[in-house]
Amino acid sequence: MNPITRRQWLTTLGTTSSAIVLTQLLPTPAQADEAKPSSPYATLPPLPYAYDALAPYIDERTMTIHHDLHHGAYVKNLNAALDKFPKYKEKPIEDLFRILNKLPEEIRRTVRNNGGGHYNHSLFWESMGPKTDNSEPIGELATAITKDFGSIEEFKKQFVEAGMQRFGSGWVWLAITRKGNLAISTTPNQDNPCMVSDIPILGNDLWEHAYYLTYQNRRAEYLAQWWNVVNWTAVNDRYKKAIA
Repeated sequence: MNPITRRQWLTTLGTTSSAIVLTQLLPTPAQADEAKPSSPYATLPPLPYAYDALAPYIDERTMTIHHDLHHGAYVKNLNAALDKFPKYKEKPIEDLFRILNKLPEEIRRTVRNNGGGHYNHSLFWESMGPKTDNSEPIGELATAITKDFGSIEEFKKQFVEAGMQRFGSGWVWLAITRKGNLAISTTPNQDNPCMVSDIPILGNDLWEHAYYLTYQNRRAEYLAQWWNVVNWTAVNDRYKKAIA
């Protein structure tokens, strides 16, 4: 997923668990070879690392179910909805979020929930990776976090607190606001900061399917351990592209 820049964002604003289930959700190799995807949403993007790469912080089975079944279902449902209105299939997903209220009512909820699920999870996978030496924010992002939150430690504290305060399923985010500063927010279900014209650069999934097999109801432990798998190089790169 290629994030748009803040300049592009503002310009646009100014101008307008079983193998059976897996088989049902995912295309076969033969089907994948039949034709190239007709839209950015046509296929489930692969994980950028092995399913067990984030263990022990996120276990292999959770990653398999989460990516193949949950994310796979969002892609399948989104495509089914957009097949009814092909003119929307070539639009970037961020554009669809900005015109949600103008989409045909028949597909509006599906695009919000399943399009949001596809976008959120794509960013989520790309924001993580095997544990590396970069266990803290780096580069321009580290400077911006310190400026807007006082310190890296204070940012992490506020991020975890926000995640704990979100009732039920949802996400906790670090995003660039329209004013250009960094802010922490949470959203319900599969909503995201794009829907209020901010640019998310880091998000953590608060749905129980993201952590239940290892942490059960211990969301606080999950949030604390999650820092061990954040790919700060990727997040810093996303930040630099967004502010370019």
